[in-house]
Amino acid sequence: MTISYIAETAGVSIPTVSKVVNGRSGVSADTRARVEALIHEYGYRKSNRRNLLELVFGQLEDLWGIEIIRGVERVAREHRVGVVLTEFGPRRDTGDHPIDDTLARRPACVVTVAQLTEEQRDRLRANDIPFVVFDPTTELPDGVPFVGATNWAGGRSATRHLIGLGHRRIGMISGPDGVLCCRARLDGYRSALEAAGLAMDPDLVVRADLTRQDGRTAALALLDRADPPTAVFACNDLQALGVYEAARELGLRIPADLSVVGFDDLPVAALVDPPLTTVHQPLAEMAAAATELALALGRGEPTPQVGLELATTLTVRRSTARPADH
Repeated sequence: MTISYIAETAGVSIPTVSKVVNGRSGVSADTRARVEALIHEYGYRKSNRRNLLELVFGQLEDLWGIEIIRGVERVAREHRVGVVLTEFGPRRDTGDHPIDDTLARRPACVVTVAQLTEEQRDRLRANDIPFVVFDPTTELPDGVPFVGATNWAGGRSATRHLIGLGHRRIGMISGPDGVLCCRARLDGYRSALEAAGLAMDPDLVVRADLTRQDGRTAALALLDRADPPTAVFACNDLQALGVYEAARELGLRIPADLSVVGFDDLPVAALVDPPLTTVHQPLAEMAAAATELALALGRGEPTPQVGLELATTLTVRRSTARPADH
């Protein structure tokens, strides 16, 4: 017996049944009585799933994910909750989807870095398993809980920093067009240029996947132009590392010949030579906030807001300087 069956039989929504099961307000007396009668008739019992949280990745393959795990584990330890780490990975078979394994484990709640489909979100709701989306890459329907970062403000601050140093030809390596955070960072870049009275040159914007290899390829394309940029803003730190590789191949010195700014502030950003100026995205803090929200939803507690964005800040290191002609 599932909460979705109770909802269907009673002719109400799943959230309404969840409110009745968890003793929350916002349900009329008649509806509450009807739902409670069905719960009694069918012997529905709320599962005791309070000691397990599931952290879901699509693919776990770089330091970005490690920061998220650190934030989740920190909060889970404080609440004495166990964490199950799940990686969906590429699915080449036609058998069960990994979401089936999650449903079978019946965790108290889910923090998902993997971008779930509408069907997967509905199945979690139908099984009364609350979830929080970490750093959504697409627009979510109203009411879907999420934790993200101020990507637009981060893109603007990175570009304003380069403009303040005197750069006027600033290239950007953006991410895939359909990724929400990449679009926001690109919009922040565009906004900073417009505010400074600089026209955005479409030839100075290259889209690439968020990897070191693709960052290198994109940087080579930018720097091979007749009038190349004096600075490059990369959509993440891995792309920025690819810019470093491209600069070395072309005999360019960072920052004397080329300034570089990344995004994320992964631990490796402080270790490269020269240390990378980058937009600090508080990944561990975002993961901690997502975990707190998911656990609160798992306990049936009312939450003041289901969407939360944490502020980004610019971390200035030694990969940026005034352009050579200054």
